Amino acid sequence: MDFKDKNLLGINGLGRIGKLTLWNHLSIKHFDGFVVNVGREIGKSLDAVVHIIETDSTYGELSRFLYGDSKNNFKIKVVDEKEGMLEVNGMPVKILNKERNPKDINWGREGVRLVVDCTGAYKDPTSPVDTKKGSVRGHLAAGAEKVIVSAPFKIKDSLLKMPEDSAMLVYGINHLDFDPMKHDVISAASCTTTGLSHMIKPLLENKGTSNILTASMSTIHASTSTQSILDSVPKANEGDLRKSRSIFNNIILTSTGAAKALEYVIPEIQSVGFMADSIRIPTNTASLIILNVTFHTSLTESGDPLINRNYINDIYKNAAQGSQKDLLVYTDKQNVSADIIGRRAAVVLEGFETHTRTGFTDISAKMLQNLGITNAQDVRMPVTHATIFGWYDNEFGSYVNSLGKLTVYVDKNM
Repeated sequence: MDFKDKNLLGINGLGRIGKLTLWNHLSIKHFDGFVVNVGREIGKSLDAVVHIIETDSTYGELSRFLYGDSKNNFKIKVVDEKEGMLEVNGMPVKILNKERNPKDINWGREGVRLVVDCTGAYKDPTSPVDTKKGSVRGHLAAGAEKVIVSAPFKIKDSLLKMPEDSAMLVYGINHLDFDPMKHDVISAASCTTTGLSHMIKPLLENKGTSNILTASMSTIHASTSTQSILDSVPKANEGDLRKSRSIFNNIILTSTGAAKALEYVIPEIQSVGFMADSIRIPTNTASLIILNVTFHTSLTESGDPLINRNYINDIYKNAAQGSQKDLLVYTDKQNVSADIIGRRAAVVLEGFETHTRTGFTDISAKMLQNLGITNAQDVRMPVTHATIFGWYDNEFGSYVNSLGKLTVYVDKNM
């Protein structure tokens, strides 16, 4: 099978996001073929890799995923066992199984210009190529021109800043900031940041809701492979002991980096006191963002608050038909998490559950005078609190779908 002159996508890792990234691009058909690095031997032959690619406990068989009930003569076949060559429904896929360290994968020899790293192991853009356990920059040293990380950047040294050649991008939010002459290392943020940013963006763009006093978010999040199936012993220096408890049996409170990542993709949010946490639950995918926002508001001529349930929902309805079309979906239906699995949208806004409450904050003249405001009088300031719910399929439908759109955009603009 000849890869010559083909536009190839490199995928490092064949875990949840790696496999679903391959599935996504097999359906998009933007790339001519794929080189997938798994970094080790799998099973007894290449047939084991075929089995991994064609089956999934969450989304079903690949053939059904692509074509519904009709298999459409779907076929995955081993073309060359020794060279790791597969053909997936006519599309060439080469499997590499020798190297784990990105710098040793030799993407240049394979003809790969763009790599999506889906291992979750290389998230520090400041880490040098020769780091013992590997670095995301190793992909560039191995011949790739650009690398996209399917996780938020995590800079270990707090004294270091984001390198100039690195950027955290969410498709539909700030992907147009990609500069092919500057950015070589890209983070596609996280599934939660992707959904959250698409909920925040319409509020900031609307004059009535742009004046946010404070905000917080809780994600009711499906389990991930970072959690323990059964209770286990925590790793050395692990501060969160709950991560080692069985996800089968528990609701687990934990942290999320979504608020910090949000500041990278929507810098305006830095002026807002934003908090975020995560609650892990024993489901396989589909998660829910509960966004709580407090606004400075105004009153209408009749004395009613400007911001109410209908006002908020109309903002999202307009966004869903405008710049965020197909990325933000608005629905008045009463959904449960199973309804969201496989739904191709960054976030599905559940308008049925939006609710608001307006109260008044009393600010005394003395307090205003202490702030340097002369001739001040007592003020009653209206403040509206809103709770907004957004669903997202944290594996394929929201995250991998958005990652795929970003990957195609980067490839077209390299």
